[in-house]
Amino acid sequence: MPSSAAVDNPWFRRFNPSDSAPARVVIFPHAGGSASYYLDHANALAPHADVLTVQYPGRQNRYAEPTIDSVPELAEQAYRELREWSDRPLTLFGHSMGAAVAFEVARCFARDGLAGPERLFVSAGRAPSLPRDSEIHRLSDDGMLREIVRLGGTDERILTIPALRELILPALRADYTAIETYRAAPDAVVPQPIIGLVGESDGNATVDQVAQWERHTTGGFDLRVFPGGHFYVADQVEAVVRLVADHLGGETPVRPLSTVRPLD
Repeated sequence: MPSSAAVDNPWFRRFNPSDSAPARVVIFPHAGGSASYYLDHANALAPHADVLTVQYPGRQNRYAEPTIDSVPELAEQAYRELREWSDRPLTLFGHSMGAAVAFEVARCFARDGLAGPERLFVSAGRAPSLPRDSEIHRLSDDGMLREIVRLGGTDERILTIPALRELILPALRADYTAIETYRAAPDAVVPQPIIGLVGESDGNATVDQVAQWERHTTGGFDLRVFPGGHFYVADQVEAVVRLVADHLGGETPVRPLSTVRPLD
């Protein structure tokens, strides 16, 4: 199993490696996102787990590689590479599009009869069988960029700096094509517990839409609501990391949905 500080595999960034940590957390970014967006989360989790942050092709150090515009294909390729890193208990954390990719990775493990992750954290992503009524991937370049700036999590300078636009547009369009054309079957399930996370004012993935992940697991479900919108995860690093760390190495405390309340 890999143990060196550097990760030769381009699919993963290992910002703060820990060869002695008892668990491993794998972070799957949002559409248009890159591994470095989750640097603060990875560093904060380092005392609790060895963290791999997924780097999809077509961005940053993988800029020259062809993009992938299918959630199942992204998941299949990530899964093939992740199997080498399953020597420690795995926890998957996916934000927005990353929630769908993480879910499909878990399904790949189950399909092949492998133990797979111990749990999934699905953040700011509507349940995978729900319809998606947006078609951002069909907009013009300007329209697509304006839309992602509106959602938050993207610097407004991207609208006016040609070099930045050129760098991110191919990956951005591929990612939005992937998530907006993705839909799992209503009976698609994983055996792992799922913990849903959502910003209370998120209009892209509402509390109700995230709550419906309960239908896609046979292992129990919990829902946590945070202050903020679609990119609450950037403002709530400490709270998100605390929640993930509390679940590592032990049983997932699953509460009925009636007890869900916003975190302080």
